[in-house]
Amino acid sequence: MQRATRKPVLIAIGGCDPVGTGRQVELLARGLVQSGRDVHVAVTSLGGGIVDRLEAAGVSVQRVGCRPTTDVGAGLRFVRLARELEPAVVISFGRRQAELAAVARLALPAMRAVAHLAAPVRGGRLRWSLRRMDRVIATSPGVAASCSRLGISDSRIVTIAPGIAADAGQGLGREAVAARLGLDPAAEWTLCVAPLVAASRLERLLWGVDQLGVVRKGMQHVLVGTGPLLSRVRRRALVQELAERLFVFRDCNILPDLLGEVRYVWQPGSVAFGGAILDAMARGVPAVAVDGDAARQLIADGRTGWIVPPLPESEFPRRAFNLLEDDALRARFGAAAAARAAEEFPVERMVAAFAALLERLS
Repeated sequence: MQRATRKPVLIAIGGCDPVGTGRQVELLARGLVQSGRDVHVAVTSLGGGIVDRLEAAGVSVQRVGCRPTTDVGAGLRFVRLARELEPAVVISFGRRQAELAAVARLALPAMRAVAHLAAPVRGGRLRWSLRRMDRVIATSPGVAASCSRLGISDSRIVTIAPGIAADAGQGLGREAVAARLGLDPAAEWTLCVAPLVAASRLERLLWGVDQLGVVRKGMQHVLVGTGPLLSRVRRRALVQELAERLFVFRDCNILPDLLGEVRYVWQPGSVAFGGAILDAMARGVPAVAVDGDAARQLIADGRTGWIVPPLPESEFPRRAFNLLEDDALRARFGAAAAARAAEEFPVERMVAAFAALLERLS
């Protein structure tokens, strides 16, 4: 590890699990630290198991949020932290964090601000924030195009694809994972990681779980996420008699271990980085996803998983059933997914692109 000699880099994230956005931040922060950067991460809300992993990698972590969502108090503490650190650049991951970075940019004119976006965007409040960024990083051409439609100059939009490396987790075996999560070790497991918000379209997942229960007895499905729909999802699971099949967790710090044990991952709606899809690919686990920007970027349809149309809704569980019934197909998809992750989404390329951008800005 090189010694940090330049002004700090401050990264703003919400409470994240160690897959999806959380894993991307972890890989980026570790890469920047190894290159000699002084990296600090501000966590603006509670939840997620990424903090311990970041600290173990030598990254300074500050919890500026003390509630499940990013609130005004977290914003004030974030600006205060930025004043203390005087970073060369602040990088925000997520829409709410982009707003905080924009406010900090106004308070510290010498600081450069970068917003990182992993899903297509729209909306006036976000437009205000993005127009105050020195650069906007888009994970795909589709995300970049949505930023252009908001009026962001193309000269300030940089497209950097995500990167991934396989994560074996804590080395927990199936029995240990089952004990930690209350699952049946003899059952087949699936996984969905998504914020519990309307855009995630979780009713598709619930409907799919219900349908699979008719043709495939004894399956258990894990849903990890938090948000305003948490109570509603739990109520619907009870009403639809899915409680013995659907296990809902606000966060899960053993997700990498769980990923190694599931049959496939689900992606019912628009979620940054496809939820756990990219992490699953690196572990050789196929995915079933409703058509969307992240699904099209990550999944090679018919080779590493399935991309299904929103309608008819029966396509979602039907494709999942194909993977359950055909072990050879699932193995072939999994091997192709791992190869695609290594070839198309190398973490070294992602970190190098960020490092080059930081050099230009600072």
